[in-house]
Amino acid sequence: MQSNRRAGILLHPTSLPGPHGIGSLGEEAFSTLDWVAEAGFRVLQVLPLNPTGYGDSPYQCFSAFAGNPYMISLSQFLELGWISENDVSYLNQLPADRVNFGEVTSAKQRLLDQVYYQWLEHAKEHDRERFVTFREKQSHWLDDFALFMAIKEYNDMRCWNEWPVELRDRHPEALDNAREELKDRIERHTWRQYIFFCQWSRVKKHANELGVKIMGDMPIFVAYDSADSWANRDLFHFAEDGNPTKVAGVPPDYFSETGQRWGNPLYKWERHLEQDFAWWKQRIGTALESVDLVRIDHFRGFSACWEIPASEPTAVNGEWVDAPGRELFESVERDLGHLPLIAEDLGIITDDVTALRKQFSLPGMCVLQFAWTQEDDNPFLPKNHEQDSVVYTGTHDNNTTLGWWKEEAGESGRRQLEEYIGHPVENPVQELMQIALDSIADLAVVPMQDLLELDSNAKMNRPGEAAGNWSWRVQSHQLHMDLAEQVFEKIQNSNRLNA
Repeated sequence: MQSNRRAGILLHPTSLPGPHGIGSLGEEAFSTLDWVAEAGFRVLQVLPLNPTGYGDSPYQCFSAFAGNPYMISLSQFLELGWISENDVSYLNQLPADRVNFGEVTSAKQRLLDQVYYQWLEHAKEHDRERFVTFREKQSHWLDDFALFMAIKEYNDMRCWNEWPVELRDRHPEALDNAREELKDRIERHTWRQYIFFCQWSRVKKHANELGVKIMGDMPIFVAYDSADSWANRDLFHFAEDGNPTKVAGVPPDYFSETGQRWGNPLYKWERHLEQDFAWWKQRIGTALESVDLVRIDHFRGFSACWEIPASEPTAVNGEWVDAPGRELFESVERDLGHLPLIAEDLGIITDDVTALRKQFSLPGMCVLQFAWTQEDDNPFLPKNHEQDSVVYTGTHDNNTTLGWWKEEAGESGRRQLEEYIGHPVENPVQELMQIALDSIADLAVVPMQDLLELDSNAKMNRPGEAAGNWSWRVQSHQLHMDLAEQVFEKIQNSNRLNA
């Protein structure tokens, strides 16, 4: 019988090495995937691939369906002569180890527009036909997204609740006028999505040919400033003027004394029930066209959401409000079958959340940095792991393991880890990686930063801090074959090569 044991690596495309100021979906993605497969990994986990908004966060996106156009590789357009090396020289002067999102965004917008007009003039007929097919197939989200972005740009990128009332409230005549007046902008945004998904599909195909599955990431909530909330106002708790009345977050926890006030609009679940969760089925179905399995962020929100009055400045004064997760997943399974979903069940997890996850046979998560608390029933302790789960050294929201050991583990945590392994810790990163690989959990995932034994300067995200996140990038020279061989041996010895 084939084993289900696999090893995975967590690395977002914007963190890939390569030119032009940001990781992208060109040759560097292919060569990195080659390295990932050589190292024995059978899963590549990415963060949400959607177009980032506030704070450059992939969890605050202008669309839950669209792709991030700034991940588009410019290399093929350089080869075609549609842009020149001189055109991209500014991007190549940006730091190679960090993404300067502001500079990359403005420069890539100009270059993508330049490429678009070249495409209009020079694209081959079969490419134009594929564009039309893509547009028709994805129209259920693409039409609203392209219109949303065009109107947003025309209004100096202001949030949709600050647009003229007739556009804010989607008056049909005003939308028709916008479609006519902003036709060129709409076409450009539509084309960018086509190019993104063409490039991404080639990346995914290459991964699958190497035996590597892609794990996507789906935030349970959408951003307020998004095409999703603007185009589906009846599905959210909004006042007549479009402002949210209730927003999402989590109560005070390990990450923050005042909790996290995410600000995402909360779902009006009764409307989703009335529509038999049609929007959710489209969202999940569309996501699974682009990835092989999906981690659902903040899964506990399908059992109950932390509801914060929109007027509250922090997440302290909220309350748990029930959500119809059982009905949702029953409906999804009826229409789409059993789905390859993974439940992010970290934080305050009650019995009803666990019951919901197990009812639909969804693996949960274990984070080893959270294991060493002197509590024998801590679910993250290796002895308490379950086979149908995913174990991590840390996630994108954690410190790197080296940073955790130096700054957060504390004397008690260090002592407990040493008691568990039976000897003094010489290399905390290697110890936690080995514990993850040896775990009973079917899938063990290691962030690239831990694989490279980097300190807290390489953290991907600092929860509760709005700026300075998501910018870390790996460098090509760090992905050498000696490391791949070392990792391969560890994965092989932990019997994680057979899936």
